[in-house]
Amino acid sequence: MTTKNNWEGKKGLMIGAGRQGQALVQFMVRHGAEMTLSDSLPFDKLSAAYANLSHLPIHWITGGHPLSLLEDIDFVCVTGGADLQQPILREALERGLPVLNDTMVFLMEVNAPVIGITGSSGKTTTTTLVGLIAKEAARQDQKVWVGGNIGNPLLTIVEDIQPQDIVILELSSFQLELATISPKIAAILNITPNHLDRHGTMQAYINAKRDILKFQQPDGVLILNRDDPTSWPLRTEAKGSLISFGFNKPAEDADLTAIYMANNEIKRICDGVSEDIIVMDHIQLRGRHNIYNVMAACAIATAAGFSIDAMRAAISSFSGVPHRLQFVRQFKGARWYNDSIATAPERTLAAVRSFEEPLILLLGGRDKKLPWDELAVAIHQHGYAAVLFGEAAPLIRKALEVNKPENSKLEIIQVETLQEAVQAAAENAHPGDVVLLSPGGTSYDAFNDFEQRGKAFTEWVMQLV
Repeated sequence: MTTKNNWEGKKGLMIGAGRQGQALVQFMVRHGAEMTLSDSLPFDKLSAAYANLSHLPIHWITGGHPLSLLEDIDFVCVTGGADLQQPILREALERGLPVLNDTMVFLMEVNAPVIGITGSSGKTTTTTLVGLIAKEAARQDQKVWVGGNIGNPLLTIVEDIQPQDIVILELSSFQLELATISPKIAAILNITPNHLDRHGTMQAYINAKRDILKFQQPDGVLILNRDDPTSWPLRTEAKGSLISFGFNKPAEDADLTAIYMANNEIKRICDGVSEDIIVMDHIQLRGRHNIYNVMAACAIATAAGFSIDAMRAAISSFSGVPHRLQFVRQFKGARWYNDSIATAPERTLAAVRSFEEPLILLLGGRDKKLPWDELAVAIHQHGYAAVLFGEAAPLIRKALEVNKPENSKLEIIQVETLQEAVQAAAENAHPGDVVLLSPGGTSYDAFNDFEQRGKAFTEWVMQLV
């Protein structure tokens, strides 16, 4: 199997034995590299990873990352979530060693043009929808590949991707901060405070998102949100063409291909000609934030040359992704929704604003050092009960109490676990209510990821009798 880059005989160090790390090691060994895998966990905690990789001739180092591992090494690989401030990675960067993650290796190797999608919120919904549009538009000789921050790492099958295929990647700030290549089509949906526990400052977070466009070529396309005050200024850095989306139609003299809303319909203007894409009544997704996601998908589809018919067919049949405002069941007249993917207050705020019904909100998890005040104000306005759970519960309670208006009737209930939160919500719900899990925090205080948390929530709700 040939590759664009010669890995034969190179010596690489992989930091971390997680899913992405395993994919990277397998790829590198498959193409002739000599790999050492180092994980901070002791060996007896890595039995699953060892079983998956036991057939490969790799060196294992467990229980830490001694700096001596950098001797006689040609490159270092990291997972997307690796802390670049840990000593071994700081030392590698200071020595000028290439530091790669699976996304960058994939972009270095893939033979097809790539659509890359990033943003603080809406990435998964937009990426999934663009994938559905692509499948509607694809020719018989084209395959559609969707991955990146969702699904399995595409690096495991990069050799199977043909030049005519369509590749769509969801890209996080963690994956982008080591960028040396940009996708041909790059979309930034929005930039709002997120992952400040990792990036440290808002500017560092913005810079990581900006990397999606940093290495684009003149034939590239940049997609931006006209209504987002943080990402829209990046239009001055576009190296190729620009397509925008937003609720209002751009100024008549704006030389833009753009997606906008008018007369209860999503429309496109291109070369001065306006076209209808889809009426709002045919969109199943709830909330203003999801209309932005649909408009973004239309802008990306326009950049990729997909037809309006393909957009219309995919959008009208799309009911959303699991764990994102996903309807679970009706119990005693109340409708229960799973929005476990909302791991930041800003995402929860969008979910809260999607409902007009009386609202019981389940909040908690692990805090990401993000502000809760704006969400707290909205909860007092829209909710009548907030059930708090997990590590962040005391912090959220304090924000709700500090921002409590005189006329608020919000009941605050604090419990230890999500399972207890489900039971408390069931005891307080009435016919016509919406019970919404939209935590605002990560799942890592009690679960492996938001998916495991969402599945557990769904199971506990379905067990209510």
